[in-house]
Amino acid sequence: MPSRSTIYIGNRLRAVRINLNLTQAEVAMRADTNTNYYAKLERGEAMPSLKMLEKVIKALGVKSSDVLPF
Repeated sequence: MPSRSTIYIGNRLRAVRINLNLTQAEVAMRADTNTNYYAKLERGEAMPSLKMLEKVIKALGVKSSDVLPF
């Protein structure tokens, strides 16, 4: 069962990506991961490592405070 933090991060990632008019595939490519894994992050089905979270945040061009719940 996904934690609240995982769901929150996934929802924020999705909102930022949509606001930037990017596809999941584009974000995944920029973050050097595969689209299926990135989709799981957005759905809150996977908790990214700190390294992966850093890659995704950089790929989106936002601050960590835009994605994290703290």
